[in-house]
Amino acid sequence: MVLADGDVVLRPIKLRDQRNWREVNRRNRDWLRPWEATVPPPAPGAPHTQRPTYRQMVRHLRLEANAGRMLPFVIEYQGSLVGQLTVAGITWGSMCSGHVGYWVDREVAGRGVMPTAVALAVDHCFRVVGLHRIEVCIRPENGPSRRVVEKLGFRDEGLRPRYLHIDGAWRDHLVFALTSEEVPEGLLRRWHQARPGTHREIK
Repeated sequence: MVLADGDVVLRPIKLRDQRNWREVNRRNRDWLRPWEATVPPPAPGAPHTQRPTYRQMVRHLRLEANAGRMLPFVIEYQGSLVGQLTVAGITWGSMCSGHVGYWVDREVAGRGVMPTAVALAVDHCFRVVGLHRIEVCIRPENGPSRRVVEKLGFRDEGLRPRYLHIDGAWRDHLVFALTSEEVPEGLLRRWHQARPGTHREIK
């Protein structure tokens, strides 16, 4: 499954992406560290949990994807790997919901790569997968990530105190959401219509 719009491509993450993924992640380590999930300290007497290796991460993502609980992608821009986007926490039944997490190479930030990638993923979730609701949870201090959801018209649903363990502590997160009824025309179409200087016809 490959999702694409112009120079932006979403495709499943692969074991052979390891070298490129590690290189991009390494170059952006300081930029990404304040926003990346960390493992909380174990309870007294419990074993310490190590951060997974790349191969362990990909195998876990594949297992979750095969179980219908996750959609793990890498982001390519002009043919190069520049980030990662994962639709996780997919729940079926009466909820039909999931949440999106992402990161992107600082060198391509501000070029519309991430809003395009998120719009591609959301349209796929609503139109193909059959989800009804998508959430994005963001630390209040993360201005670039907040601008992504603001550009796309996600609805601000408020604060979740100490929601996720990020950069070594439990951090507050703002919740942004969309339901399928809010974007009947598709999120990618909305993004192109809102983006200055964009007049492409979306089919």
